Amino acid sequence: MAAEKPRSVVLLSGGMDSSVCATLAVRETDAAALHISYGQRTERRELRAFENICLRLGIEDRLAIVNESLGRIGGSALTDSTIAIPEAGDDIGRGRIPVTYVPFRNAHFLSAAVSWAEVLGATRIYIGAVEQDSSGYPDCRPEYYRAFNEVIRTGTRDGNIEIVTPLIAMRKSEIVKKGLEIGAPFDLSWSCYGREDVACGICESCVLRLRAFADAGSRDPLPYVDQMQAREI
Repeated sequence: MAAEKPRSVVLLSGGMDSSVCATLAVRETDAAALHISYGQRTERRELRAFENICLRLGIEDRLAIVNESLGRIGGSALTDSTIAIPEAGDDIGRGRIPVTYVPFRNAHFLSAAVSWAEVLGATRIYIGAVEQDSSGYPDCRPEYYRAFNEVIRTGTRDGNIEIVTPLIAMRKSEIVKKGLEIGAPFDLSWSCYGREDVACGICESCVLRLRAFADAGSRDPLPYVDQMQAREI
């Protein structure tokens, strides 16, 4: 008789990294998926990606909630329409923290995930945080999750919940290769910061994604603006 899989909660934004993370969570655990809308520009498209990915992966236990505080606090191009989403430069991750950083966002996400994990009896929380080849957000560093795990250990009923970050030390191209290997639903994911119809191809998230697929020797299945324009010529 096969051993029963441990219970987990996977934070699933609907993006490239989270789709790979969710695929790993389903292989390793009895996974439930949590999606949080927080007033971001593409929240409807990301929610659709979340729902479709869950269906593809067979995740039955799923929860979509709304966090109004991050949108009302603002301070990020993702949640404030008066702050323009910048085009990606050559210094991604090497300059100042970009205006697309949502202040302390992952703490909000993890807190909700920990609460749900306690209710479900889950002992793992998967999050697709990436430090390599990323925008340099401070809440995507390994030490951040080590510290948060200590908070969970001391601040929960049983103290037995652990945050798992399987992608954090991987380069984006490695994440794409891993996703292709395990059948991650890249075609259902969404990464663009600014558009919900076709991906812009010029924001940091799009550029990092396109670069990762190119470096992995594969083609991104998402439609991009320049591709659509080329078809119209």
